[in-house]
Amino acid sequence: MRFVKVMAVVMMAAFLGACASSNSGSVYKRGEARTVQTVKMGVVESVRQVKLEGTKSPVGTGAGAVVGGVAGNSMGGGRGRAITTVLGALVGGLAGSAAEEGFTRKDGVEITVKLDSGNMIAVVQEADEQFNPGERVRVLEANGVTRVSH
Repeated sequence: MRFVKVMAVVMMAAFLGACASSNSGSVYKRGEARTVQTVKMGVVESVRQVKLEGTKSPVGTGAGAVVGGVAGNSMGGGRGRAITTVLGALVGGLAGSAAEEGFTRKDGVEITVKLDSGNMIAVVQEADEQFNPGERVRVLEANGVTRVSH
């Protein structure tokens, strides 16, 4: 039974990892391919490290509830088994939700750019590229999505 619990937790972690989306400046959604983007040039004024909160979907809660329910069902007997199953599902659901948010949380960066037009903007994206003050960058905009790139 312990093997089943361990496998359930491993499968939940793998599933949640697969659900994570990207806010990287280098990652495009399929629908963004072959669309025109407006390009503005500018200079990085400042860079600040931030955290991008993780996803909070019913997937983590549901997966945790299933794992917790299975674990709770293996305890107690008679009426006790029903109570531990329900309690296990409740606690598992809460733990699964927290685990999903933690697994999908990412390091981000807030990049403040002074555009050649004189306007100042700030863009937050995943911290998968390094930007430095004084560096010349491109700001790409399309369909409400803005990213900074080299």
